[in-house]
Amino acid sequence: LETGAGFPFAINNSTGWIVVASELDREAVDFYSFGVEAQDQGDPPMASSASVSVTVLDVNDNSPEFTQREYGARLNEDAAVGTSVLTVSAVDRDANSVITYQISSGNTRNRFSITSQSGGGLISLALPLDYKLERQYLLTIAASDGTRQDTAQVVVNVTDANTHRPVFQSSHYTVNVNEDRPVGTTVVVISATDEDTGENARITYLMEDSIPQFRIAAETGAVTTQMELDYEDQVSYTLAITARDNGIPQKSDTTYLEILVSDVNDNAPQFLRDSYQGSVYEDVPAFTSVLQVSATDRDSGLNGRVFYTFQGGDDGDGDFIIESTSGIVRTLRRLDRENMPLYSLRAFAVDKGVPAKRTPVEIQVTVLDVNDNPPVFERDEFDIFVEENSPIGLVVARITATDPDEGTNAQIMYQIVEGNIPEVFQLDIFSGELTALADLDYETKAEYVMVVQATSAPLVSRATVHVRLRDANDNSPQLKNFEILFNNYITNRSGSFPGGVIGRIPAHDPDVSDSLTYAFEQGNELNLVLLDPRSGDLRLSPALDNNRPLEAVMRVSVSDGVHSATAQCTLRVTVITDEMLSNSITLRLADMSQERFLSPLLSRFLEGVATVLATPRHRVVLFNIQTDTDVGTARILNVSLSVLLPPASGHGARFFSSEELQERLYLNRSLLAAISAQRVLPFDDNICLREPCENYMRCVSVLQFDSSAPFLASDTILFRPIHPVTGLRCRCPPGFTGDYCETEIDLCYSSPCGSNGRCRSREGGYTCECHEDFTGERCELSARGGRCAPGVCRNGGTCLNLLVGGFRCQCP
Repeated sequence: LETGAGFPFAINNSTGWIVVASELDREAVDFYSFGVEAQDQGDPPMASSASVSVTVLDVNDNSPEFTQREYGARLNEDAAVGTSVLTVSAVDRDANSVITYQISSGNTRNRFSITSQSGGGLISLALPLDYKLERQYLLTIAASDGTRQDTAQVVVNVTDANTHRPVFQSSHYTVNVNEDRPVGTTVVVISATDEDTGENARITYLMEDSIPQFRIAAETGAVTTQMELDYEDQVSYTLAITARDNGIPQKSDTTYLEILVSDVNDNAPQFLRDSYQGSVYEDVPAFTSVLQVSATDRDSGLNGRVFYTFQGGDDGDGDFIIESTSGIVRTLRRLDRENMPLYSLRAFAVDKGVPAKRTPVEIQVTVLDVNDNPPVFERDEFDIFVEENSPIGLVVARITATDPDEGTNAQIMYQIVEGNIPEVFQLDIFSGELTALADLDYETKAEYVMVVQATSAPLVSRATVHVRLRDANDNSPQLKNFEILFNNYITNRSGSFPGGVIGRIPAHDPDVSDSLTYAFEQGNELNLVLLDPRSGDLRLSPALDNNRPLEAVMRVSVSDGVHSATAQCTLRVTVITDEMLSNSITLRLADMSQERFLSPLLSRFLEGVATVLATPRHRVVLFNIQTDTDVGTARILNVSLSVLLPPASGHGARFFSSEELQERLYLNRSLLAAISAQRVLPFDDNICLREPCENYMRCVSVLQFDSSAPFLASDTILFRPIHPVTGLRCRCPPGFTGDYCETEIDLCYSSPCGSNGRCRSREGGYTCECHEDFTGERCELSARGGRCAPGVCRNGGTCLNLLVGGFRCQCP
């Protein structure tokens, strides 16, 4: 047998039995493996070996053992049945040992139970606890493997349940504390009560918000100051205080503490300034206010109410008083600057606290000399002449005044008080020099009128300054290309040709002092247009008084002696015929003036009419422009024109009829408006549509033309209009007369019915009432002796001549 020291087995050398040589312990070694050898006694000896395995079988020779001898637990009395208290644990070294647990003692009123769970014993609450009956349980727990057992002690302490929360006596507390209380002063002690016991009843106090001025003792609830309080900074504080118990779970209550800070007289009045200065004229009456001192006190109530006094100070030997409430310093008597030019006063601001606090302030009052003479200018009005375009900064004049006073009373300051807006001139405040601050342009403004003031405070005097600019020739004449449109209507009337001035060359020179001269440079060799070289007036040559159209282009110049300008002048003569006038129409343009129509809208208007009528522009003849005077304040312009038919129509020089012009232009007025930028109104009604004639008269419209109208002028066109004059005639019916048939004629005056009837007047004529046996329009037929005449029988009757003379009517 191959063994070592302490090996528990031995073998019989003779028999080979293996026996237990010492005590086995499975819990120490549960398996042995060793070798045995058999050897004979021969020579040499022979041997053989074998391997032996021995398994030690378990027997219940070990008792269970708790991992600890004592256990402790705390359980709230309001714990629910089934609550786990703790788990005890025991171990058994034997194999396959099954341990069971039970409460062997101490389980008063069977409050607890134990169950085996995962090798341990789980102690649970079997029945509700009552802290008032049992506050501690000493349980003996037995662990058994069926034969052997072990015990352990479990101490379960029952704790009081935190069933009540702390309660403050009030939800809001208010206390007062003076602002001068030292740091650490107890303001108030806040307390709460808790009906629980022990830790559940131990209360801790705390502030919900961090307010640096106060703290609260956690154990006592005493609120104390941590910083100095100042009523003037904050008059009240609101603290949220919470009382919290130490139960599980913790319960709490919150109350609000309002701390009102009470004012104490801890601030002296403070003046708004360190010192005050004032001045007063020596001739002011008594009780004149000189200045006002003002002080504030940060305290409140009477502690902050301030009054003023000279008592204990200096009132200038009684020359001054101070109003106690307003702080206004006044003179008490008339002052004399020569005796006392400067006063040094001392006043106090005193509050009404107890004890009162007071603060002094120094007051200086300067007595001023009386200035009784105003400055005097040399004259009331100054005339100053300045060349235009003078350099900026030029001193154009010096305006001064004198003052008979002396010293500071004679010091004079100058200023412009009127007429210098915008600021073109500057008047030196001390010297009175008048300086130009901007470009002076005669064409912009020829004269500046200002009022200057000389001041020797408080007296002033004023003068008027006229700055007149002298014009310089610094601008060129301005001249645009222009046209002369002469509509020549040849009539039998003499004097229709415009022999006088038709207008002037539309030139302009911004320099008003310039004299312009005018001349035709070229194109007027035949003197078709007569020009006054000085005035620029234009006349038409009598050679143009014919029935021939004309267009001439000329060059016009204008000069101011230094500068000159040229432009093109176009003369267009259009012969106006009766055919043209009889086939014309008048368009009405809204919101239009003669000048604006001529320049620049005339060209666009002619283009628009030509486009609408599909005819060349030169075949549109516009012969009249006239403002409508019958429409009140509305700006309506009447434009008269006629239009030649297009050359392709094969009608030669025939014109569109008035009716066709009206129809086509009115139907296409939107296109005309778009091209000409002018709004065309509906045509004016025929004058007879207004029924001007009375008493059933017939209205006949009459169109005439006046060729004596003067030229119209714009900045680029001179236009000679032919004014249409629309009239009417009233043709009266029988029985009426007068211009408008307003007078009725008594037609019975001439006895039209003779002796055979009676005349009766009626509207528009008369009626004959015939005597018996007489008939006819004028009772001229005798039924006894006359013969049938046409129309003698009425209503379809037939006239029959009688053999014996006379006639009769046979009715149907």
